[in-house]
Amino acid sequence: MRRVAITGLGIVSSVGIGRNTFFESLLKARSGIRSVEVSFPSGPENVLMGSIDFNPDEHFAKAKLLSMDRVSQFALVAAREAMVQAGLSTGLTGLQPERFGVSVGTGSGGAGSLEAAYVSLFEQKVARLRPMTVVLAMHNATAAHLSMTFGLKGPSSTVSNACASSATAIGDAFRQIRHGYADAMLVGGSDALLNIGTIKAWQATQTLAKRHVDGPQASCRPFSSDRSGLVLSEGSAMLVLEDWDTAQRRGANILAELAGYASTTDAHHLTQPEAQGQAAAMSLALGDARLNASDIGYLNAHGTATDVGDVVETHAIKRVFAGDVKQLAISSTKAVHGHAMGAAGAIEFAASVMSLQTGQLAPTAFLQTPDDRCDLDYIPLEARRVQGLRAVMSNSFAFGGSNAVLVAKAV
Repeated sequence: MRRVAITGLGIVSSVGIGRNTFFESLLKARSGIRSVEVSFPSGPENVLMGSIDFNPDEHFAKAKLLSMDRVSQFALVAAREAMVQAGLSTGLTGLQPERFGVSVGTGSGGAGSLEAAYVSLFEQKVARLRPMTVVLAMHNATAAHLSMTFGLKGPSSTVSNACASSATAIGDAFRQIRHGYADAMLVGGSDALLNIGTIKAWQATQTLAKRHVDGPQASCRPFSSDRSGLVLSEGSAMLVLEDWDTAQRRGANILAELAGYASTTDAHHLTQPEAQGQAAAMSLALGDARLNASDIGYLNAHGTATDVGDVVETHAIKRVFAGDVKQLAISSTKAVHGHAMGAAGAIEFAASVMSLQTGQLAPTAFLQTPDDRCDLDYIPLEARRVQGLRAVMSNSFAFGGSNAVLVAKAV
């Protein structure tokens, strides 16, 4: 089986557009969560969210935007940055288009365009919708835009696996390269779901955070005793994966090695996570990477700040890391960028890769008083610098019991 190199990454997030701004915000615990007034049919409400100040006109021609939902816009901007870092901005030098594929994860696809269509039908009473409605809203539109923009003619897939979508998409692409079906893959995830229908649906689950006394920016508090729930956000992260030998041959700068991946299903409950399934995914990913638990120096936890979820993940980590668990540094970066749903796995894996490169570990922001049941080293409040970081893990767990875990190794 072939080794898989990571040669580029790009990010659009609530804490910054561009990987350097994003990572600096994580290290400084600079929150992108705010309170936004949303006009619902029942009246205005202030809603906590990790929304992005994004002007599409700065990135795309108006004619292009007619067929591109916000979810695809995010992914294209992130992908451009990833392709530039990979040295592929002016063409696929050294790579065959037929062996360069796309794999994208999204939880909601073109949710904004779909909602706009329903508003037109039921509020404005229009007789016909925009001709581009279908292609704006379809889940695989993002993969299509990526392939057309960069001329990628290899395998193409779209994964919609709730919060594990983009981690699964990355893992599937990893296997495409490892087993020889492709030489390179543009991978990641994107979600843009901060619309009134999605927000109201999530409010009904009673899992959203309440405004904290310290302000809206401090309202997402993973592993904290005073956490009150997750905060919805949006964004995208895209990475370039390549066959190791191909990347070396064309002189690419290899950022890290994607060494392991595993996915499992709890088969337990639609909304309640289970430690056994999560632990199985972590153990299998370690085995896939041919690593021991003690080799992992940092774990980016799923850590959504829900009461049950954070405790279950803590138990799962203890099962896998056992006697080494007290030496494991862990954090949840969702405290500052919120939960980007289908894009979360890619965003957090990108953060993990940047930690592997720099030796800097992002903290779990606002973790002033940890929950006694979450008694691991969750890197509270301040970033940490470490020496000799050899491998990192990133967890993504979803409603429906879908679990996906990625492992990267230092070059």
